[in-house]
Amino acid sequence: MDMNTIEAVVRTTDPADWREGDAWLAGGTVLFSYGSTAFGPEPLRRLLDLGSAGWQAVTVTADGIELAATCTIAELYALPDALAEHGAGAGDWPGLDLIRPCCDSFVASFKVWNMSTVGGNLCTSLPAGPIISLCAGLDGTATILGPGGSRRELPVADFITGDGQNALAPGELLRSVSLPASALSSRVAFRRLSLSNLGRSGVLLIGRLDGGGRFTLTVTAATKRPLQLRFASLPDAPELADELEAAVPADLYHDDIHGLPAWRRDMTHRLAEEIRTELGLPAGAPATVSGDFWPPQQTQMRQQPARQTKRGA
Repeated sequence: MDMNTIEAVVRTTDPADWREGDAWLAGGTVLFSYGSTAFGPEPLRRLLDLGSAGWQAVTVTADGIELAATCTIAELYALPDALAEHGAGAGDWPGLDLIRPCCDSFVASFKVWNMSTVGGNLCTSLPAGPIISLCAGLDGTATILGPGGSRRELPVADFITGDGQNALAPGELLRSVSLPASALSSRVAFRRLSLSNLGRSGVLLIGRLDGGGRFTLTVTAATKRPLQLRFASLPDAPELADELEAAVPADLYHDDIHGLPAWRRDMTHRLAEEIRTELGLPAGAPATVSGDFWPPQQTQMRQQPARQTKRGA
């Protein structure tokens, strides 16, 4: 989409350069789709371009993984293979198994994957944002830069405050998201449902069971913002259902063309029980899985172009 109100594009990563009428530009896949008047009552006048930031897309240490806000979805998708080449992988960090289903949940072309960014998905703050699901589900922490050299950290689950809403103050910039090794080391389970094949996520749940037996359930897509339930041990079915019912008020379920609140509630309970059951089984045991939104052979066909493009970049 042409953005005919833009007067200047400024290459900067300094929040001090921000002024009213500005927008941070990373991949731009949402910004250029929505247009210059879709993000507030006043049209945008300048774009603050992060394209020359030079931030390393992915940093891996013993403490976990840091994803730069400018890390593309293609780069994120390639991460499990890159770690496997260096002798690390799902055996060390089972949480890596969440990366590819979350990337696939974009239901987007390789062209979008190579432009869309981790930070863009978080800052757009849509309920169905799959990188929100990934980062919240792995207890990610957002690092936020502000004018005057300020810096603060916030759990991703708290960073998103509503449909299209987040905790960024005017001028603030999302710098990165850190995924801790403690969460990456947990067993994980992923469930997603859509009303249509290859449709936007209507419900997306992630479960984690850590080495100490603590269970965390993260609810996204069904709700206007991420919501997490934590248990000291794996609950039984009635306990999980009761806690889920108490934790999610009726008005927190999202309502749009991709799913009515009643359907989202019912499917949230269904998928939560599937996750609880799966994580209660021995690792690798077969489990009931709802929401396979494309057959395996189609998944391979969709994924290959992104990998080829990444290797050739």
